[in-house]
Amino acid sequence: MKKEDFVKEITNIEEDFAQWYTDVVRKAELADYTDTKGFIAIRPYGYALWENIQNYTDKKFKEVGVTNLYMPVLIPESMLQKEKDHVEGFAPEVAWVTMGGGEELEERLCIRPTSETIMSTMYAKWIKSWRDLPILGNQWCNVLRWEKETRPFLRSREFLWQEGHTVHETKEEAEEMTLKMLNIYADVIENLLAIPVLKGRKTPKEQFAGAEATYTVETLMQDGRALQAGTSHYFGQNFTKPFEVKFQNREGKEEYAYQTSWGTSTRLIGAVIMAHGDNRGLKLPPKVAPIQAVIIPIAQHKEGVLEKATELYETLNQHYRMKLDDRDNCSPGFKFNDWEMRGVPVRIEIGPRDIENGVAVLVRRDNLEKETVNLNELEDRLGTLLEEIQTSMFEACLKRREEKTTIAYTLDEIVKNLKENQGYVKTMWCGDVACENKIKDVSGAHSRCIPFQQEHLADSCPVCGKKADIMVTWGRQY
Repeated sequence: MKKEDFVKEITNIEEDFAQWYTDVVRKAELADYTDTKGFIAIRPYGYALWENIQNYTDKKFKEVGVTNLYMPVLIPESMLQKEKDHVEGFAPEVAWVTMGGGEELEERLCIRPTSETIMSTMYAKWIKSWRDLPILGNQWCNVLRWEKETRPFLRSREFLWQEGHTVHETKEEAEEMTLKMLNIYADVIENLLAIPVLKGRKTPKEQFAGAEATYTVETLMQDGRALQAGTSHYFGQNFTKPFEVKFQNREGKEEYAYQTSWGTSTRLIGAVIMAHGDNRGLKLPPKVAPIQAVIIPIAQHKEGVLEKATELYETLNQHYRMKLDDRDNCSPGFKFNDWEMRGVPVRIEIGPRDIENGVAVLVRRDNLEKETVNLNELEDRLGTLLEEIQTSMFEACLKRREEKTTIAYTLDEIVKNLKENQGYVKTMWCGDVACENKIKDVSGAHSRCIPFQQEHLADSCPVCGKKADIMVTWGRQY
């Protein structure tokens, strides 16, 4: 099969980004559609990506004292009703269980869309004194939200995630934890996934149902649309009061605790695909790639070739995540295309002439550059090359984000900028939700966040013209 023919099986990224994304998900065998509408099956290669994200993230959690636990998947309706704003926020997405064992249940049970209610109920049982605090809990689990429009990893009805729920003695301690977890998410996304993030606070309209404050890490995809990659919420006492999460403080008085919640999900896999991929398919950052380098023997039927390739694999696999492609029913050209499409960061080619000269050929997936390396230097060079690729991929994303970030001073400019250069648009904002709604209605852009790094771009709001002291970043979203 010719290289050109193979690549044609993936839609051109410039012509139809959405179809390109779906083609890559399926062709690279990350996930597939199931007979249950709106639900996907995550295939081994896709799950390996999630495992690498999970392992890195979980290690960071444990470094700050977070421990894992697990809560039931079903939540009684009466429990869900205790926090009014929370219920209203999730009502359209809740799926209900009404039958069990062939009999109608006395009370409906919702399949968890998130676990604030059940976590708060259990924490109320476990906490008696300030000595029991803080509780720093997290669970890796699945949740169910009845989304109307679905897309693999980005928005499916069932997805995998982690949800942290912590309880604290003071407001200050809870607020500090909220931002600490946001910074961990930024670390995961930038250092593992090689995607720069925009950190900030959500506007009141966009914050999580039941939260006093929601903080976010926003990412920008190649088509200029934003993807919310992780959020961290400060709840204050909004859940501890209705769920009676209280404790005896250091003065011996009863007091309600302070709470946080934070989460990321398998949509991070979608972010990796859309931030880095190209017309050849996936392009995976080395730190998160399930396979960091693949060895492809050339003319493997010739004496000594497969043996040398196997020897290299066994040596390198002690330090890197390696794959030896010794399939004898595929040409080297097919294998090149196959592994490029799957996004493996480095391809190592070795054939009879290479063995004779004591070298191997290394090919980078990110820019397709080739280099010849002496076999006795291969192990060290591969490590350095993987680091170079990781850095290069991050810098390419950062450059694109800078090119797709503009400033607007009027409503017309917001619309014009998004039409001509879809991406982030920075404006001042008066703080009125009516102006926020107007921008969304006219341009299709949501407020992404109020960035922590504020700039004074102008004195007035682009919508109403009133005094504006807040800078907001806007963008169309996934």
